[in-house]
Amino acid sequence: MTRIIADISVSLDGFVTGPAPSPDDGLGAGGEALHTWAFSDDPDDRRLLREGTARSGAVVLGRRLFDIVDGPKGWDDTSGYGAGEVGRPAFVVVTGSPPETVRTTDLDWTFVTTGLTDAVATARERAEAASSERGQDLDVILMGGGATIRSALDAGLVDVLTLHLAPVVLGAGTPLFTGGAPRTLVQRSVVPTSTATHLTYDVSR
Repeated sequence: MTRIIADISVSLDGFVTGPAPSPDDGLGAGGEALHTWAFSDDPDDRRLLREGTARSGAVVLGRRLFDIVDGPKGWDDTSGYGAGEVGRPAFVVVTGSPPETVRTTDLDWTFVTTGLTDAVATARERAEAASSERGQDLDVILMGGGATIRSALDAGLVDVLTLHLAPVVLGAGTPLFTGGAPRTLVQRSVVPTSTATHLTYDVSR
């Protein structure tokens, strides 16, 4: 069964970037500490990253995040989706209008201009097709940014929330949560490592 999994790194004070993120510094001031775990040699970090990348049948991201990963300081052959794993699932971008050019033309990009719900539906179709082709269950991963994941949770589109809780207090930046209706999650796993605490929750719709 294809699940919709929101997966993002977050600081102890709830930010998914540091202050002042920009196309040239997508994680903002100090924000690189959020992803230390993704480049760690800790065996549990490596396992979780490898497994998460391998189960990705399609990935949804917002336009701002696309502009960062497709920018001159973005993904390349050594560090892309899944950090050093450099996974190559289908990528679905939620955007008001498609970009005029794409740098990373070797990746499978689809640009959806009709909203997040349609983007998730498109990603599900791609993930289900990949699952059938490979003979294994693959998921849709919502990789961000924070506003995209927040909107997906608010819209009831998410089955599973995975947070990589970094041991850092950023003080400011892009918050993952900014209010909304109260929500109770079902905790499924907690994996502490030397660089993060990896938390997985079922999300009731």
